Amino acid sequence: MSDFRCSFASVDDQEPIAGTAPTDPEVLLVESPGPWGRDAVADNRLPEVVRTHLAGLDLKVFLLRRYDGSAGPGTHVFHARATDEGYDVGAAVLDRPEDLLDLDLRTLPAYADPLWLVCTNGKRDRCCAELGRPIADLLAQEWPDGTWETTHLGGHRFSGTLLALPSGLTLGRLDTSNALAACEAVTRGEVPVEVTRGRAGRPGVEQARELHVLTGGDPRDELVAVPGPVRRQSCGDDKVKATTRYEVRTP
Repeated sequence: MSDFRCSFASVDDQEPIAGTAPTDPEVLLVESPGPWGRDAVADNRLPEVVRTHLAGLDLKVFLLRRYDGSAGPGTHVFHARATDEGYDVGAAVLDRPEDLLDLDLRTLPAYADPLWLVCTNGKRDRCCAELGRPIADLLAQEWPDGTWETTHLGGHRFSGTLLALPSGLTLGRLDTSNALAACEAVTRGEVPVEVTRGRAGRPGVEQARELHVLTGGDPRDELVAVPGPVRRQSCGDDKVKATTRYEVRTP
């Protein structure tokens, strides 16, 4: 493996992060302690019947684990649906993972406490593990119940990155010097714009427009998605992919 680090290259190239948060309107989060493979939902220690069930769902699935390797009792499950403000979150603790097969996600009790979902899957991208795990350690000291390591959020080149629920704010280019302050700002209802990729659950152009206005842009401006440079986006492979950036068009 080369010494290439996608997150360092992205910073060096001054790649914009606005509008790069996940766009999934519905998310299922399932506790799965232990190691994860590159395709984490398929390669984990959950029972085979549960892995098959998760693979067949028509929504985005992330796996969760604690930074310190602890687990249980039970299997934590969170279900989030996008709203105009962020996400509505429901939660349950199942006696066993197999209980997922009969779980009605629409009936989960509401969960309003902060959740910090830090991307750490090193099998998918080394930057996520190298930068994400120290952040998870730091946040777990402040929010032991609300901090989880999670599988691929997308945009590993913006590591360290995390999804905050229920706000939906997705933060990037975090490290142990700025992560705690950024999350504290989120709990106060603020948007730490310098490290915010966007508000998940909505299209990238809407994410970028919100950040444009928050940083003093004219609300009447139009933001337009345009092709960005083709670039290598991961430490995990040599593939290059197209990127998108957002240009401001004044009325």
